[in-house]
Amino acid sequence: MSVLAIVGSVAVVLAALLHVVIFVLESVRWMQPSTWRVFGVRDRDQAETLRPMAYNQGFYNLFLAIGALAGIWLYWTDLPRAGLALALFSTACMAAAAVVLTTTGPGYLRPALIQGTLPLIGFVLLLLA
Repeated sequence: MSVLAIVGSVAVVLAALLHVVIFVLESVRWMQPSTWRVFGVRDRDQAETLRPMAYNQGFYNLFLAIGALAGIWLYWTDLPRAGLALALFSTACMAAAAVVLTTTGPGYLRPALIQGTLPLIGFVLLLLA
């Protein structure tokens, strides 16, 4: 396999791991004050109000991460075409979600760049490989 495939795969795995971290913050550690600071939540009342949304959103991030990791696994093992398709789909969804995040307001540009850069890099490199 090419260097592009290797570097792209690393970017996809890192993007998946970031989305697992986001899942943990949103769905497991949401009621921790340290998590509130990450997401700009003011207090316990606001956290309770946002809790169902964050819980659900966290699982979306987890499912995208699982798709990306499964795609890379398949890409490097028995089913490279299916793996490539799954990895490309998962990273495209991650990048698209980051684009949607930018439409939320100017304060969301930094989080969108954090969330979307690695998947976009992985997508482009795997596509070129």
